[in-house]
Amino acid sequence: MTNRAVEVQVDPVRADTRCQPFVSKMRAAGLPDAAIGGFCLHFARYLGGGQATVAEDDIRPVEALPDADSFAGPAEAGRAALGRVAVIKLNGGLGTGMGLERAKSLLEVRGGLTFLDLIARQVLSLRERTGAAVPLLMMDSFRTAGDSAAILERYPGLAVAGLPLSFLQHRIPKVSADGAGPAAWPVDPELEWCPPGHGDLYPALATSGVLDRLLERRFEFAFVSNADNLGAVLDPAILGHVVERRLAFLMEAADRTPADRKGGHLCRLADGRLALREAAQCPPDEVGAFQDVARHRFFNTNNLWLHLPSLRRTLDKHDGVIPLPTIVNRKSLDPRDPSSPAVVQLESAMGAAISLLTPSEAIRVARRRFSPVKSTDDLLAARSDAYRLEADWRLALDVSRSSPPVVSLDPRYYTRIDDFERRFPAGPPSLVGCDALTVEGDVTFGRGVVVQGDAHLVAADGPREVSDHAVLHGEVRL
Repeated sequence: MTNRAVEVQVDPVRADTRCQPFVSKMRAAGLPDAAIGGFCLHFARYLGGGQATVAEDDIRPVEALPDADSFAGPAEAGRAALGRVAVIKLNGGLGTGMGLERAKSLLEVRGGLTFLDLIARQVLSLRERTGAAVPLLMMDSFRTAGDSAAILERYPGLAVAGLPLSFLQHRIPKVSADGAGPAAWPVDPELEWCPPGHGDLYPALATSGVLDRLLERRFEFAFVSNADNLGAVLDPAILGHVVERRLAFLMEAADRTPADRKGGHLCRLADGRLALREAAQCPPDEVGAFQDVARHRFFNTNNLWLHLPSLRRTLDKHDGVIPLPTIVNRKSLDPRDPSSPAVVQLESAMGAAISLLTPSEAIRVARRRFSPVKSTDDLLAARSDAYRLEADWRLALDVSRSSPPVVSLDPRYYTRIDDFERRFPAGPPSLVGCDALTVEGDVTFGRGVVVQGDAHLVAADGPREVSDHAVLHGEVRL
C-alpha cells in the first residue's frame, strides 16, 4: 500500500552519516533521545523516498461510521469513568498565517475572552457539573508556552495536584532544501527550528514525564483536541463508547463538505485498517479524487481519545517513537519572508496512529464538535452569530445551521489580523442566515450588517464601505 512509500528502504550507513549534523544540533539543544530518534526516522525516509504519497489504488473509501449521536447507552459508563480521563489541548500554533508572532489561542473570540479563557472555563464548568477533577494539560510549543501560562494564571483553581498545566512539544531542525543539511539563519537562529507536527504528542507525553504521572494517578484515558476548536468538549457518551469497546484509540470524524475538500480524509488500507491521508500525502495527479467529498466522506476533526496504558505499551515497543507516516512540508525558512531560503519540515500527524494503535475505531460526530479557526475567514465566522457560546463555554453552530458559512475574504486586505480587525471596527456582520460570503477588494463593514444566502461583494476601484444595517445578498458592487 502507500506505506510502501513511507517505509522506503534506506542505506543505514548513509542515513546515519547524513543525520549526524542534526543529531549533534539536537543534543546540543538538550533534546531527548526519543525526539532525536523520531527525527532521524523521518529524515531517513525523506532521503530515501522524497515525499511519501498515498495513492487511490492503495486505499478504499470509508462508506459509513457509527454515529455518536446514537450513543445514549454508553453515557453512563462514560460518567463513571470521568475520574479517570484527562483533557489535552494542542496549543503549539503561532498563527503565522494571520501575521501573529504568539500563540493563536491568545486571539479574542467573544466578549474579551480568548481561546485559552474559554478552554479553561470549559474544564472548570465540567468539574462543577460532574464533581470529577478532570485535569487540563496544554501541549505548548517552545514559542507559545510563556504567553499561554500568563493567561491560565487567571484561573488558580485549574491545576490538579501532582500534574502540570502544560508540557512542551519537542522542536526539530528545519532541513535545507538545497543539500539536505541543517538550515542555518544566523540573523534569527530560532527560525532554524520548527515543531514536528502534532504526531509529536506521543513522545512528548512520555519524555516530559506526564504520561507516567497520569498513569501513576490512575488516569486511563485522554481526550485530545486542538486549542482552536472550541466545539471539542469532553462528551461522556463518547468516553463510554471507548470504555465499553476497550479501545486503544478513537478518532472523531465528521462529514466532509466543499469547505473541507482540501483537508485530510479517513480511508481504509488494503488490510482493512483505518488510516488518515493528509493533503501532503496525495499524489499530484490525484487531487481531484482526494477532494471528492462524495467519495471520501469523512475528515479527521483531530478530536482523539487515547487509552493511556495502551499508548505506554506501544511507545515501549518502539523505543519511545511511534513510527507514524512522514509528512514532508516545503516552506520558506522565515515564514514571513517568502524570499528566504527554501526548507523542508518533517512532520507527522497524531491521527495517523489510528492504523498503529489497536484496537482502534472512528466514529461520526456532528459538526457542532468541530469549530476550528485556521484563518481570519474562520475567525469572522466564529465571532459571528452563526455560532453560539453555550452555557458550558462551548462554541457551537447555531441550531438553525448544519454547516458553517463559507467565508472567503480577499487575502490582500484581510489575511493579517491587524488588517482584518480594522475592516470590522463594529464587529462581525450577522452570518446566521449566510451560506457563503465572498469579498473581493478592500471593504470596511459598518455596524449591524446582515448577510443572507450567498453574497459576493466587489470593490474594484479602491476602498469601499458597507453602510450600517445594510442587508447583503447576491452580487453587490460597491
